[in-house]
Amino acid sequence: MQIANPIYDVVFKYLMEDLEIATLIISTIMGEEIELLQFLPQESTVFLPQRSLTVYRLDFSAKIKQPDGTTKQVLIEIQKAKFATDIMRFRRYLGEQYQDKANTYLRLVNEKAVRQALPIVTIYFLGYPLAHIKAPVIKVARRYYDLTTGEELKTSEEFIESLTHDSYVIQIPYLHPNTQSEVEKLLLIFDQHQVTGNDHILDIQEADYPDKYWRIIRRLQGVMADKEMRRNMHAEDEILEELAMLEREIERKNQLVIEQHQTLVEQGYALTQKDQALAQKDETLIEQQQALAQKDETLVQKEQALAQKDETLAQKDETLAEQQRLLAEQQKMIAELQSRLAQ
Repeated sequence: MQIANPIYDVVFKYLMEDLEIATLIISTIMGEEIELLQFLPQESTVFLPQRSLTVYRLDFSAKIKQPDGTTKQVLIEIQKAKFATDIMRFRRYLGEQYQDKANTYLRLVNEKAVRQALPIVTIYFLGYPLAHIKAPVIKVARRYYDLTTGEELKTSEEFIESLTHDSYVIQIPYLHPNTQSEVEKLLLIFDQHQVTGNDHILDIQEADYPDKYWRIIRRLQGVMADKEMRRNMHAEDEILEELAMLEREIERKNQLVIEQHQTLVEQGYALTQKDQALAQKDETLIEQQQALAQKDETLVQKEQALAQKDETLAQKDETLAEQQRLLAEQQKMIAELQSRLAQ
């Protein structure tokens, strides 16, 4: 049996606009009973050269029945992504939800109407696999713990509920018919292993789907006969190809920037090594200059010592000359005395 491929935004939106189907899909994924679901359509437009693409994110206000019989109001945001770069879009949309004053409700507290923030639940359908986890359906659930004792706290607080949220992540590439869980049986309508030669069509096995899911199957079959929907699917293919090309070009430019940065780093490293070599040479020259200065100082000291020796020798020569003069005078006097004595 052939059905339209709900991985396409136009088909997914058409499917989820049926509130009975949306309730079935969301309640099965969350594993909770939804008493009332209201559709809050959101859309934004992305402009590409000579065309524009309207991107839908699906928001629902839901009243969920609790195990104790009470109900809680939550805001459910569903987003679909075909590219890993969509994570920034998810963050932006989530930030908008937290800021939107419309995402509140009135609640009686001590007989007074108090406006409180709707807790948010996010469901992400990913058309690409995550880096480390291969589970087809992932639940990210908040739990409260007493950090001192490690004990799990069973009560909840409006403050915490308003500022944190649970998430469900569906990795479409890991969906496969060989599954036993109820939620994976439902999500087989997204299994891309069932794609035919035409990416717009899935060829499913009727026996894989319980009767309660046949409303979903019939709605997806109805898309097959809708020419406008088929044209929109073709247009989405073209736009996604353009987006993929843009993403590849961005990746190429990013890689070029990384390579240029690496080259600059290597050049900077080479310059640093040259600077270090020059600094080392300068240090060697300084040491050599210091050694020469020390040698010069030693030579000056030696010259001073020699000058002092010369001065000492000169003084000795002078003393010797004086002694020789005195000796000559004494000899002369002796000669004169001898001559007188001889007369």
